[in-house]
Amino acid sequence: MITTATIIIVAAGALLGGFVSGLAGFGTGLVALGIWLHAVSPAQAASLVIICSVVAQMQTIPAIWHAIDFRRIWPMLAAGVLGVPLGVKLLDHINPGSFRLGIGLLLIIFSATMLIGRTGLKIHWGGRTADAAIGLGGGILGGLAGLSGPLPTMWATLRGWSKDQRRGVFQAYNLTVLTVALLTHVAEGRITRDVGWLLLAALPGTLSGAWLGAHAYRRLSDHHFHQVVLGLLGVSGITLIWPSIFGK
Repeated sequence: MITTATIIIVAAGALLGGFVSGLAGFGTGLVALGIWLHAVSPAQAASLVIICSVVAQMQTIPAIWHAIDFRRIWPMLAAGVLGVPLGVKLLDHINPGSFRLGIGLLLIIFSATMLIGRTGLKIHWGGRTADAAIGLGGGILGGLAGLSGPLPTMWATLRGWSKDQRRGVFQAYNLTVLTVALLTHVAEGRITRDVGWLLLAALPGTLSGAWLGAHAYRRLSDHHFHQVVLGLLGVSGITLIWPSIFGK
């Protein structure tokens, strides 16, 4: 049953997730899952993340279109599309407690990896093969929980690409992979009536959050851009793993 508390939690997660997506070009799932999984099932949260992510990406991608280099990202895109169905199939075999713990640890590791990336560590090996492997992993996570962003974002950071180059890579990647994931969820009947009701609570926050985030992106310096995103992701990860480690 969808309660008033559930609606409030979903709306709050959508607002924060939309803001981070508008700000950084990714992150709806990373931020919103840390909130939504306290109120809805993993399967519902996954479908909700995918829909809201696509909405936020479509709203903000025109502003970054000039920075998208399809020659750089096509191996990631192709592999990511192939990985989506694999991730969707895993949904029915995920334990909720383990899922929350795993996602929480992913958030914390992701934040730490991005901090390391800012110290000057750069990876130049692997070429398109490595890019495709990262794309495949992101596609699996995208189909599983709408989390197509972490692996490509970490990889783009460690590659040493500029702020606009990074955003162009993972925003185009996320929109492509998550659109495929959404179509897969629809085809398999995972967009249920309850998901529809939850979406009504989430869309206003997603749209307004993405709009605010896009405006903040143009105003923030590179340093503050990273600090805001990393802070939100780290806090979200901690809120997820806290109940698993210390009990509810």
